[in-house]
Amino acid sequence: MSVYMIGSYDVKDWQAYEEYILAPDPILAKYGGELIVADDQAEVIEGESTGTNVVIRFESAEKAKDFYNDPDYAEVKKIRHRATSNNKVVLVKEFVFPEA
Repeated sequence: MSVYMIGSYDVKDWQAYEEYILAPDPILAKYGGELIVADDQAEVIEGESTGTNVVIRFESAEKAKDFYNDPDYAEVKKIRHRATSNNKVVLVKEFVFPEA
């Protein structure tokens, strides 16, 4: 069952954030991560939203956590943390209807 890593944050330094944008790609590939959504202009339908939202699909929670905890990604994360605020990252499981 797939899991989705959803990240949301506000970019406060676009110049620094540009260093981050492509940096995770080789690490994502290592764990089979597939970038599904990356949007810095999401339309808010209800409530308050952060400025940037990202969704990445992984084949398992283990692979997603391995990506997130990879030592190479730790360095990349520092760039994102410097360039953004209001960071949130969650894992959600793919919804599968129960069999009748």
